[in-house]
Amino acid sequence: MVNSHGQPEILAKNEMRRQAGFTFIGLMFAVAIAGIALAGTGALWHMESRREKEKELLFIGEEYRRAIGSYYDYNKSPGAVKQFPNKLEDLLQDKRFPNPTHHLRRLYRDPMTADGEWELIRQEGRIMGVASRSPDKPIKVAGFTAEQGEFEGAASYTEWRFISSGGGQQANANPGAQTGGAQPAPER
Repeated sequence: MVNSHGQPEILAKNEMRRQAGFTFIGLMFAVAIAGIALAGTGALWHMESRREKEKELLFIGEEYRRAIGSYYDYNKSPGAVKQFPNKLEDLLQDKRFPNPTHHLRRLYRDPMTADGEWELIRQEGRIMGVASRSPDKPIKVAGFTAEQGEFEGAASYTEWRFISSGGGQQANANPGAQTGGAQPAPER
């Protein structure tokens, strides 16, 4: 004997199971959409972070270019030999004269590399510029200032060379310049 009252209970339980299945599928879609949105946000954040580091590299590179030019031009005595610094630390405290001069407030790290070391561009053993050692492709490829005109279309950050030619003129390329490795850490 079938109780007529039991049949609606069975139908109600089947309906609840079916609704629970739809809820589970809906929840899975929501998780998938949230994952896609988070992945997109992560990619956007990474790109924005690189843009900020790139701006920082342009600022710091120009600071080094200006400081190296200031070091070179500092001796205004007639007939004085002008020279570039031997090491980056010379920009912090120029001890060539009785009153030490500060061409740079502090040494900056390369924002594009993990170790922060710069590639030093040398001429006759002296530093005339710096460049990043990062092989990454720049995001910015156009719209540079006049001093940075040669950066346009660069294949990597290593081609962004911040070189001072001294004499108040700034240069980006110097055929006589040699690229030196990153400056070794000071001995203790």
